[in-house]
Amino acid sequence: MKLLLTSAGVNNKSMLDALVDMLDKPIEESNALCIPTAMYGHPWVGPGVKTWEFISGKSENPMVDLGWKSVGVLELTALPSIGEDRWVPLVWETDVLLVSGGDALYLSYWMKQSGMAELLPSLQAVYVGMSAGSMVMAPNIGDSFVGWTPPGGCDDTLGLVDFSIFPHLDHEMLPENTMAYAEKWAAGMEGPAYAIDDQTAIKVIDGEVEVISEGNWKLFST
Repeated sequence: MKLLLTSAGVNNKSMLDALVDMLDKPIEESNALCIPTAMYGHPWVGPGVKTWEFISGKSENPMVDLGWKSVGVLELTALPSIGEDRWVPLVWETDVLLVSGGDALYLSYWMKQSGMAELLPSLQAVYVGMSAGSMVMAPNIGDSFVGWTPPGGCDDTLGLVDFSIFPHLDHEMLPENTMAYAEKWAAGMEGPAYAIDDQTAIKVIDGEVEVISEGNWKLFST
């Protein structure tokens, strides 16, 4: 499994170069599926115009607009109501999954309900996450990021990596997202935790982790 876990999309050349390297072919020869599901669970970003902006490549976060050969939409909330033969072959054939930000627990819930969570570890596609789309890969997200509450009320996510992620470090519109606050958050997590800003991504290939950054980040080891 190949993951590029970003805070706010593919924001600089270092991240773009890493993505192209993971694809093993040019972006303009690669087919993408975008997954906007997380947006519906977060009051700041969906539903409505911001969801359309993400899907159409009109958002401020470079993902869908990178020049793909084709881009399709995979809405996880719809998948339980249709047969797997309608969507699983499409996922197998795609080169990259572009997973939006929003609410990580809402995304995790629908990843599991749809069957996507079981499929992800065996896919050859590159998974590119943004914010919640990255956080969902962790074992859990911490109380600070709980918004939408899943049945059972826990903060567990997919656990496909062994570290947690604090995104949008030092963001001008999120004054509480300081390094000091990230350190406090990390102290309550089990296992390693990364704080990353919007110029940073975490690259994971077959369990090997590499930080790709033109910005600021920190690894908190517990």
